[in-house]
Amino acid sequence: MLMNWIIIIAITLGTFILMEGLTWCIHRYIMHGFLWTLHKDHHQKSPGIFEKNDAFFLMFAIPSWLFIMLGVMNQAWWSVAIGAGLTLYGIAYFLVHDVIIHQRLKWFTRSNNVYVRTIRWAHKMHHKHTDKHNGESFGFLWVAKKYWDKVQDDKKRNSKQAEVSETVSL
Repeated sequence: MLMNWIIIIAITLGTFILMEGLTWCIHRYIMHGFLWTLHKDHHQKSPGIFEKNDAFFLMFAIPSWLFIMLGVMNQAWWSVAIGAGLTLYGIAYFLVHDVIIHQRLKWFTRSNNVYVRTIRWAHKMHHKHTDKHNGESFGFLWVAKKYWDKVQDDKKRNSKQAEVSETVSL
């Protein structure tokens, strides 16, 4: 019984981790490829709360729902575990991308967390490209080293400036 739970948890976590690579590919080759018409308004803002890009939510939610539903109906718990991993990734995507990065909900507007600052910077570099070509940083949770280095350099520079300001004011 315990071994079954360990396998189910491993499948769920494995699915979550594999989704990062799959999401990179989908973002790079599908969203910035033949489905650019849906993703375009995410890079070129228009008025309103919702975007055509939000349709991708359904494209990701439907497989999650099907894996869970069909898994429960057929008592295929591996399928439920895959659906759970997809669902957890979707929740993480919503919280990181829509809440923390784009601040569609004003929950974490002043975070100084290094990871949050790094992921925001990487996403900002992604959005500097307003067309579907010449993009960068297509990942979601994993951030390339060059963005970490930039945020660390900024942190060092800001602390040195604060020291100089303190010394000048004394």
